[in-house]
Amino acid sequence: MPQTTNQKDAMIPKDLTADIKTRLQSIKGQVEGLVKMLDNGKDPEKILMQFKAVQAGLDKAHFLLLDESYRKALAIKISETVEACPGNCGNEDRIEFIRQQFPTLKLDHLTEMMREISELKQRIEQHDQV
Repeated sequence: MPQTTNQKDAMIPKDLTADIKTRLQSIKGQVEGLVKMLDNGKDPEKILMQFKAVQAGLDKAHFLLLDESYRKALAIKISETVEACPGNCGNEDRIEFIRQQFPTLKLDHLTEMMREISELKQRIEQHDQV
């Protein structure tokens, strides 16, 4: 079955896929180590430390994927909003601010900016209908 444009756009970049797979392989080894530690009756403190390492690895892989997904979605929304505002929509300054801040936004700010850019786009669409 051929891929549609939306499916292709949703693909994870190859370098990110490779990075996440490498991290997951490392986590897999850590989990196997945990099983051995449990089988061998190792010190609970050492087991707890290994659990924390596994969790930190999973959190990092998860963060990388979320960061990529949110950044791609925000980039698309910024592009669409800029195209919808030819320079007379009343929101040019805010759109430009978000566009300039985009490269340095942290994950927790990405969702906030996505909401804001969506609201701006809705206002522009309403402005165009008037």
